[in-house]
Amino acid sequence: MAFRLNNGASREAFDWKCKMLSLNAKLGILAAGLMLSGCMQATTFEATSQTNFKPRDKELLAKVSYVKTPVAEPFRRAIVEYHRKEAPGSIVVDSDNHYLYFVQDGGKAIRYGITVGEEAMAWSGIAKVGSMTEWPPWHPTKSEISRLGVPTFVAPGPDNPMGSRALYLYSGGKDTLFRIHGTNQPEYIGASISSGCIRMTNEDVIDLYNRVKMGTIVVVLEPKHGDSPFNSQMALQGGGNAIQ
Repeated sequence: MAFRLNNGASREAFDWKCKMLSLNAKLGILAAGLMLSGCMQATTFEATSQTNFKPRDKELLAKVSYVKTPVAEPFRRAIVEYHRKEAPGSIVVDSDNHYLYFVQDGGKAIRYGITVGEEAMAWSGIAKVGSMTEWPPWHPTKSEISRLGVPTFVAPGPDNPMGSRALYLYSGGKDTLFRIHGTNQPEYIGASISSGCIRMTNEDVIDLYNRVKMGTIVVVLEPKHGDSPFNSQMALQGGGNAIQ
């Protein structure tokens, strides 16, 4: 009799433990879901809009001959939480992770995917936007002419490698010869293949151009010093955030 009582008590204790474990597991899943939901809510995706495009933008973008390859999801434009201390209105370039941030108020930033220079051609430092041009011509450097076999001048247009906009970076009052500009090779956003300049899709660089001013501070982080909260290599394997 005592044996049956103890056995029943043991079963009740076992059943109670199982129920508690099940409850804890459900609570854990719920907590994880809430955390994931919080992370998702921290990102606001932005689709490309032609609202701020000028008539010339619409005309020339309709004439491009390059393939408008969709940008890989991790590098599409988004508003994200921003953890660094740069002042709102400044630009931060994280070459390691292929992101450009336009810092906003309230711990937010607009994040754009970019193409950056190969390591040997990369530039880093603090500069200012010293000049801004819509649909710029391209004046290749002597090094680019020699290395790439390009002409000495390429007129503005839909297939110009400078794209739809250019922000010229100055340091100490002098042109650094590095630019933030558009591209006719959107398939390389998220890669390191350019001659050192910072490329964006033509649509994204128009968006950025409309937000910045002459004298805007541009911080280009040193190679191997990128500290983006979103790692692009991990994102390409299935993580990260995307703009629809």
